[in-house]
This record gives sequence, C-alpha cells and structure tokens, in this order.
Amino acid sequence: MAQMTRATPPKFNNLISFVLVVGTILLISLLYPRGVKFKYEFQKGQPWQYENLRAPFDFAIKKQPEELAEEQRDLIRGFSPYYRLNQEIGSAKMKDFEAAFDLFVNSLRPPADTLPGGTEPKVFLIKGIEILRKLYDRGIYLLAPQHIGRDKDFVINVIEGNTTYMRTLPSYLSLEQAKKTALEELLKFAPYTSPTLRQIMDEAVVANLTFDEDFTEKVKQEALSGMVTTKGLVRQGDLIVQKRAVVTDEVYEQLVSLRDKFQDETFSKDSSLAVYCGYLLLTILVLGSFMMYVQAYRREIIENWRFLAFVLTWLLAFSYLTKIVEQIDALSVYVIPYCIVPVVVRHFFTYRLAFFTHVMVVLITVFLTSLGYQFIFMQIVAGVIAVLVIADARDWTKFFRSVLFVFLAYALAYLGLSLIEEGGLENMDTTVFNWLLFNGLLTLMAFPLIPLVERAFGFTSSISLVELSDVNRPLLRELAIKAPGTMQHTIQVANLAEAAAAEIKADPLLVRVGTLYHDIGKMKNPEYFVENQTGTSPHDRIDQKESARIIIEHVKAGEKMARKAHLPPVISRFITTHHGTTKVEYFYKTYLQENPGVAIEESDFAYPGPKPRSKEEAILMLADSVEATSRALKDPTGQEIDELVDKILKKKFDQNQLDESKLTFADLEKCRAVFKKMLRSIHHVRIEYPE
Repeated sequence: MAQMTRATPPKFNNLISFVLVVGTILLISLLYPRGVKFKYEFQKGQPWQYENLRAPFDFAIKKQPEELAEEQRDLIRGFSPYYRLNQEIGSAKMKDFEAAFDLFVNSLRPPADTLPGGTEPKVFLIKGIEILRKLYDRGIYLLAPQHIGRDKDFVINVIEGNTTYMRTLPSYLSLEQAKKTALEELLKFAPYTSPTLRQIMDEAVVANLTFDEDFTEKVKQEALSGMVTTKGLVRQGDLIVQKRAVVTDEVYEQLVSLRDKFQDETFSKDSSLAVYCGYLLLTILVLGSFMMYVQAYRREIIENWRFLAFVLTWLLAFSYLTKIVEQIDALSVYVIPYCIVPVVVRHFFTYRLAFFTHVMVVLITVFLTSLGYQFIFMQIVAGVIAVLVIADARDWTKFFRSVLFVFLAYALAYLGLSLIEEGGLENMDTTVFNWLLFNGLLTLMAFPLIPLVERAFGFTSSISLVELSDVNRPLLRELAIKAPGTMQHTIQVANLAEAAAAEIKADPLLVRVGTLYHDIGKMKNPEYFVENQTGTSPHDRIDQKESARIIIEHVKAGEKMARKAHLPPVISRFITTHHGTTKVEYFYKTYLQENPGVAIEESDFAYPGPKPRSKEEAILMLADSVEATSRALKDPTGQEIDELVDKILKKKFDQNQLDESKLTFADLEKCRAVFKKMLRSIHHVRIEYPE
C-alpha cells in the first residue's frame, strides 16, 4: 500500500477530491456523441426481446459493409482500364525515320545510287514508311506494369480523340510484336539491309497506345461512388420483427438501417443538449456509485486525494484512448488493453477495488464504442480473469502466464459470442483474434507502468519492497555494524511477523520490510539497548527519566533516518507505530518504586505514537514485544512461552493499542498460535512427555 508523502488538512483534501471528481465527469462528458441513441439493443441470431416492431417511417435497407465491400471488389476486378491512342506519335516517328535515313544515305562514301544490297534509296524509304504506317494504323500498345500478365481476353477502353470504345488486346500489337514485325517486313523486302538501317527502323517503332492512369482512376472513383448502397425499401407501418422472433440476417439488415435512419433524423433536430445531459447523468451515476463503494469500504481513497487521482486517471486515459481508436478506421477497440487497469490497481490495492475500477472504466467507455453488449461481456470476463490470476510482477514467468490467461478469456468470449450470432465459424471475423493477441502483448506494459505509477502517485510496489528487503542496503548494513544485537533481534521479529501476516492473509512482504527498518533509530545510542550490551549497562549511571528519554528517542531518530534515506512513508509508519503509545514499563515502574509519593508526568515515559493503523503494523507491535520479552527467559518450557505470549497480547489489547489496526479477534488468535509455535522452535523447547 501507499501513503501520502505529507499530511494534507482534511478540509483541503476533501476540496481537492471534490474538484477531481467533478473535473473528471466534465472531461469525460465532452467525449460523448450528441446524437440520440437508438433505444433497441439487438444481436444477430438472438431473440427480439421487445414488443412487435413496425417501421415508424419509410426507410431504405442499406447493404451491409461486407456486401458493399464485395461489390466494390467485383467492380474493381471487372473494371477495364483506359488507354489513349495517339496517332500523332506515328506521324512524328515516320518523319524521324525519314530524317535518319537521309542522314545515313548522305554519310555513304563515295555516294552511290544504290544501298548496300542493291536497293535504291528512294524505294527503300518508301517501303520503310509503308511498314511504319501499317503498324501505327493498327496500334502499338505498351502495358502498364499492373496489367502485365493479363490473359488474351483482357479488355481495355481506348480513347481516340473524343471517342472511347472497348477493345481486346489482340486487336493491337504489343511494342515487342511491332518491332519484330517491322524487322521481318524490312528483311523480306531487302534481305541484305545493313545493321544501321535496321537500328533506324527499330528506333522508329514506339507505342502509340499508352495507359492513362489519371483518367482511369477518375472513372473508377466515379463508378465506386455511384454504386447503389441500398437494396430495398421498408414502408411506414410494415412489420419488421415480432416479439421473441429470432433476428435473422434479413431482419438484422432492416434493424441496422432503421437505427442509422433514426439517428440521422434525430441528430438533425435540436436535441444535442438533451443528449449531452443524458450522458452527463449516466457518468455521474457511474462515478457516484463508485464513490459510494469507496466511502463504505475504502475510505482512505477519499481521504487521500492522490489515491483518488490514481483511480480517476485510468478512467480519463481509457475514455480518451477509446474515443481516438474509434475514430481510426484502421484500428479496432479490441486492441485497447483495458485489463491493464485491474493489473496495475491490484498491485497497490485490493482485488475488490481493482475489479470495481475496471468495471467503472468499462461502463464509461462502452458509451464511446459501437459494440454494446459484446464489448461489456468480453471486458468484464477478461477483467475477472485478470483480477483472479494476475501474478506478482516480480515473477516474470507467472506474469506472462497471467497475461496468457487474459488473452484466452478474450478469445473464448469472442468465440462464444460469434457462434451465437453467426451460427457457425464460416462467417466469423477472425481478424479480431489478431487484435486480441496484440491486446495481450500491450497488457505486458503493465509491468513497466508499475514503477512509473509508483513514483507518480507516491505508492510502494512489491518490486520496491523486494529491493528494500536486501540486507546490503546502506541503512541495514549500517545497523548490522553499529548495533549487531538489534539486527539479530530485527531478523527474528521479521520472521515472526512475516509468518503471522501470511496466516491472517495480510501482506507478508510489507510487514517483513517494515520490521527490518523499525529499529534503525537504535543506531544513535546502540549501547543503551540490552541486546547490544556486553558488560555493564550505561543506564546504571543515569536516572530513570533520562533512560526513558533515550529509549523513546530511538523512534524519532529512526523516523529522521528513514526520511533522510527516502524510505517510503508506508515503511516509516512501522517505525513510529511499533510501540504505539505504550510506556517504557521497566523505567516507569522503577521510578515509581524509588520515588513514592512524587508527582509524575506519564508522558515522560510514554512513546509518542501513533497507534498501529493497519494489520501489518499491529503484527509488528505484537511480534516485537513477544520476541524481546522472550529473550529474558532462561531455558523456557512450552507452557512458559505460551503464558508469555498470552500475557503480552492481552496487555496490548487492554491498553487499547490495537483499536485502530483493523485486527479482528480471529486474526489475533491466529497470530497467537503462530507466535507460540515459532518461539518454541526458536528456544528449542523439547516435547513434554507425560510422566
């Protein structure tokens, strides 16, 4: 558990808590939609739980997203791209061919009336132009990369001037086919054509039918936007579904269309203020219920504004995260790791508070999603599993296993709901399992969040407690050197207290760590404490009041040392409460005996307190007393140890030292049994055989 770093005045603390709650309600209410919510909840494959439903107005039946997506895929699959035929390219290339040919002829030395192979230049030029004209008149295409590999029946839209018509690819020549045809025709006419003339002919053949990507995309988008999104009409007064009838696919489509039409119609009216007030009222109800719970069972959350801020932060964070994810089409709400909430809260508070916090987050965020009952069911089930199986973050193996259980809870819940809604596995959306798997991986973020939350809100986690329990820590190492007897006493008390805490289901780790530091103040004057004395006692040279002052001072000295070493407040409380408000009995009674009739200030012999306020602090007080007193026994019998434990526990009870500790009579009896058993073992008490 965590404690406040410093005390906050009750009135000021209540004011901060009130501001936190009101601010949280207002911030969350800003996220809610302004449209009127459809008043019917329905699931495909489930019975209709309301009265017979008739259409309140005419509305069109919308095609489902899956159906529209399939139609879009079909349209795209059968869409013919647009290629533009440019005849000017052929004319330009024939002129280029003629110019290149003339340049070649003029380059011959000496000038000749015939070309190599015996053909007249003019005749060769006319034939070359003829070959090119035939090719360009037919059309030469160059396929776009995305169209390569299509079959021979691939249809394209050809744009020629202001005319568009459809053709199959075999109607034209590919660029490779055109180059090959040109060369074949040329060699057929002039078999001995030189390589240079062949190259000139090859360069004159280019594509004049090319892909018009911009126009194709424009026409495709117009076709997609022009798709019909409805498939029927429901007239006002038509029966949509009867009471207790199963919501079939057809009925489901009508209900979804009715809901969308209803929300569109009502949103256009001046109803946003009323809707806002409705959501605000529900938010107040959820938070109010939670505050009633903490008022009854966890008052420390109300009394400590940091605790309250810790709880409300989860509500705000997941509300805004849900809103953001809902607005991103590429993401699913199933990816949000809601189970981080109970995992982290459980490390600082009880199982019950962790679950209540999780339920509060789910009830608020469900208003921001479109999943409804399915969302609530899956999150509640996963939250229950998270609270029950989550392991201490110190054990990575168990922590991973716990997260695996959370994922399985999600997956099985979704599988069951899908079987109910779809009636089989064929139509189930399996991509949800991918989101849930990613959800499980994100839940592992709870581990690094724990120390971050610890520092932000002043908590103390089990991870920090394990670090503090290391006897090589500076304070404990110094205690072992300066006051070795106290260190041995501390270890014995820690063993007693830890065993008792485990028996009554308190926090064994917390009480052990608190015990290790409870007597660090004795380092200031170690020789004044009996466990560190090896010869004469320094108390013999001073009076009883001074002795009591030195003994009592170890509490305040320990508190100062703890503050200087930055020990968590929850550990410092073990230092200040382990003697409560009891007296230093030996010096108090000795003073009374030696000064009969003299007025005495009992406060001079009493510890300043406070009394223990938790079970763990009370256990330390009892364990410390019984261990210290048992040291005075010489070869005690089992009966003597039992009587000693009974006497000490009764005395602490009679002195009202346990009144604020929440320790029950049943807990006290269990502690009594543990102390007796362990002290018998420590003092090596033999089994008492009957005579």
